Amino acid sequence: MGGTISPVTANRTSTIGLDPIFINNEWHDSVSGKKFPVINPATGEKICDVEEGDKEDVDKAVEAARKAFELGSRWRTMDASERGRLLNKLADLIERERLPLATMESINGGKLFANSYLMDLGGCINSLRYCAGWADKVQGQTIPMDGNYFTFTRREPIGVCGQIIPWNFPLVMFIWKIAPALACGNTVVIKPAEQTPLTALHMSSLIKEAGFPPGVVNIVPGYGPTAGAAIAHHMDIDKVAFTGSTEVGKKIKEAAGKSNLKRVSLELGGKSPNIIFADADLDSAVEFAHIGLFYHQGQCCIAGSRIFVEEPIYEEFVRRSVARAKKNVLGNPLSPGINQGPQVDKEQYDRILELIESGKKEGAKLECGGGPWGDKGFFIQPTVFSDVSDDMRIAKEEIFGPVQQIMKFKTIDEVIKRANNTHYGLAAAVFTKDIDKALTFTAALQAGVVWVNCYSAMSAQCPFGGFKMSGNGRELGEEGIHEYTEMKTVVIKIPQKNS
Repeated sequence: MGGTISPVTANRTSTIGLDPIFINNEWHDSVSGKKFPVINPATGEKICDVEEGDKEDVDKAVEAARKAFELGSRWRTMDASERGRLLNKLADLIERERLPLATMESINGGKLFANSYLMDLGGCINSLRYCAGWADKVQGQTIPMDGNYFTFTRREPIGVCGQIIPWNFPLVMFIWKIAPALACGNTVVIKPAEQTPLTALHMSSLIKEAGFPPGVVNIVPGYGPTAGAAIAHHMDIDKVAFTGSTEVGKKIKEAAGKSNLKRVSLELGGKSPNIIFADADLDSAVEFAHIGLFYHQGQCCIAGSRIFVEEPIYEEFVRRSVARAKKNVLGNPLSPGINQGPQVDKEQYDRILELIESGKKEGAKLECGGGPWGDKGFFIQPTVFSDVSDDMRIAKEEIFGPVQQIMKFKTIDEVIKRANNTHYGLAAAVFTKDIDKALTFTAALQAGVVWVNCYSAMSAQCPFGGFKMSGNGRELGEEGIHEYTEMKTVVIKIPQKNS
């Protein structure tokens, strides 16, 4: 963590978590008067209570967002460059608040403090500044249409955007959602995950301080079946963006179809293949495979959870991977020297342990771990399985936990077929020193991102999203900006056209 960086106290963080619902640049109690508890996954103890938003609160937020999006409003008439300035101001404020925000992420979500401070907060700041730069560069084209016409296109904001974010990267997902939407001139109603709402709620004060007009950003904490469903079904929301499970993504797309056919972008689950050839740098491959699976306790949509290792190096790769996993030190994510924290909640904890048991029963070889750790909180031992076959549950289902599956392959054609034999298509990787082999796999693997000799390398400039049941649309990069625009063609009759 570095000698000069340490988390703020839990007491300071928990008081920030008492911020209520944020609508129209004002803070509100829930219409129902209900609250829900927020739990520290390292201890299982309550941090604080948060206002529980429901359909009525979503309706109020959408009304505020719609008013802010009206023609002639301050937001709609604002220069695009000024929108960029506001996003840069928000990035400045996050830099100022980096320490308490990182501490909240660690206490609320079980994230290692160093990862929260360096990786997550750094990524948030970079993404905001990237989108700020795009604000006055969202452009149309002139088109040489046949006939006496002057024709051009406009990329316009879609309107009111409902955004539903997950618990594994709460603040990163918050920024990935609001930054491109605001850069393009939309207004938003965003629902943080009920497990991890604290950083989103703290962001409300920074959004107001940055100078965003009332109604441009509205934050409604609550549960998926109530507040989330209200967003997905709402007739006055023009687009919904969701990151989370494929199961819920299907429900959101169905809700959009049953309501107003709102635009939908989805970033969903994954069961990503990581393919290790015998000619790879073995030390590097073992380390990247470890990080690609165990980062944030395996709670990453891109986790490289199906590791295919070429037969000649299989036994040595397993041996080194087990030794690497055993080096993980579990404990309070705020403490120095810890490199594995807890799972986010009891539900995830129980599901991971159940899948581990299925691996044992179905005949996979348990190399290490395989059970809970400690006497409090939701900790699971770093677990490695070898001799895993493709039909086992642990090889097919998204575990979202610290469970590494290592499988063996013999030929290129075989491993391509096996790697693609999944409903998912979010990410993939290949480790080899043979450039021809690497390029073959970048084309053959059905995934939205393919890494060669690395894993989890992501940046605000690069589009991210999935094939197949891993989602629709893209986040980040130019494509992520365009997800928040509608294309309009304008045709003007003129007396005579000249080239």
